[in-house]
Amino acid sequence: MFKVGLTGGIASGKTRVAEFFAARGITVIDSDQIAREIVAPGAPALAAIRERFGASVLAADGSLDRRALRAVVFADPAARRALEAITHPAIRARMAELNAQAQGAYVINEIPLLTEGGGRRDLDRVLVVDCPEDLQIRRVMARDQVDEAGARAVLAAQASRAARLAIADDVIVNDGDLAALETQVATLHDRYLQLA
Repeated sequence: MFKVGLTGGIASGKTRVAEFFAARGITVIDSDQIAREIVAPGAPALAAIRERFGASVLAADGSLDRRALRAVVFADPAARRALEAITHPAIRARMAELNAQAQGAYVINEIPLLTEGGGRRDLDRVLVVDCPEDLQIRRVMARDQVDEAGARAVLAAQASRAARLAIADDVIVNDGDLAALETQVATLHDRYLQLA
């Protein structure tokens, strides 16, 4: 199976791009969705998180309290690495299963933190959705109802735009309307069909 990694910074338009590929019948595997599934109540990863971080990162119903865990791992790089050591292997294993089951000429692996996670792995192509930083900031402010400082802090926690572009085989620039974005997806869809 020909595998395309889809990534980009926050509010760059990754989700919309993934939707346009899915509308063309392409399987899209969303690593964020898998990350939520592997920490569902009863999942081994949730038990490992509780063992490592304690009951304070669990909600009253036994589910993961994402806000509490985020507060712990963003304050402590070692804690963040410990969390990644628990979750990343489980996410990669599930993604490998879904890639093996995918039908069609190619599959999109939507991985927002692809750059931070070391890049390519077993992908045939990397597609980066890009937009100017000032546009990202405006989108984050509008979407998340945060001020400019809050939006800049979110961007600063991610890989830089330059680092993402450095791993890209293909780039979609999302600084226009949806029709322009869909046209870029259609062009890449045709290219990926040929490459596959």
